[in-house]
Amino acid sequence: MVNLTATLSSLITANHILHYHSILDSMGHISVRNPKNNSTYFIALQLGPAVVSGLEDIGEYLIEDSSPVNGTQGGYAERYIHSEILKKYPDINAVVHSHSEDILPYTVLGSVPLKPVYHMGGFLGDGIPNFDIESVYNDGDARDFLVNTIPLGAALADKLGVNASQPTSPLHTIALQRGHGFVAVGTSIEQVVDYAYYAASNARVQTKALLLSGATGGSVQYLNKQEMFDSKNMNSWIVFKPWKQWVREVERSGQYENRLGTPPMT
Repeated sequence: MVNLTATLSSLITANHILHYHSILDSMGHISVRNPKNNSTYFIALQLGPAVVSGLEDIGEYLIEDSSPVNGTQGGYAERYIHSEILKKYPDINAVVHSHSEDILPYTVLGSVPLKPVYHMGGFLGDGIPNFDIESVYNDGDARDFLVNTIPLGAALADKLGVNASQPTSPLHTIALQRGHGFVAVGTSIEQVVDYAYYAASNARVQTKALLLSGATGGSVQYLNKQEMFDSKNMNSWIVFKPWKQWVREVERSGQYENRLGTPPMT
């Protein structure tokens, strides 16, 4: 039996975790596919992630076009990021959109790509795509970087590529967004929170390594393809460990409220 309350409790706490660790600012968001209805998804309403606390703060939308259902009113202008990714990749169940300042520099430095530098970043893989929204704007569109239409959301989703051996999954776990941030995708709330956190962590480590290499005349040793592959596999089965710690951290911080209770500890 699917416990929808447990899913929504996890979604609320995921908002808190991502805010606590500075992955989401007041504008970032995380979504989850409805485990009882593959045609809809849940995401917070127009609220900062720190203040999401109960059912009244969560909206339900159709994956087909992001229209609200079951009494939902309003919502994030950029919810098309989530609906188009969930539509294109049936194996993906959760999406994060972040404006992380650790990653933003890598969205605008074409000569310095974001690459895995340690084992917790292996899931990033090789050749992380960078979505330039300017390439898909139409004449007259507001150049505000917001992915606020179906075509813009679909273009961003396409940047994640297709896994040739499993076409219902994306090739990449994250995509950068020039001058905006990044999206991360996962099969569960716990996994996508893990990916978003360690994407930013990897960016911090890479930035420090580049600064040190510039100061010393050295070079940065990145993970090779086999190391990326094996590290990603390791990361996929150990996701329960950071999730448990992060849940405990936000519950004891005194900053957040989850009226649905403690989410399941996977």
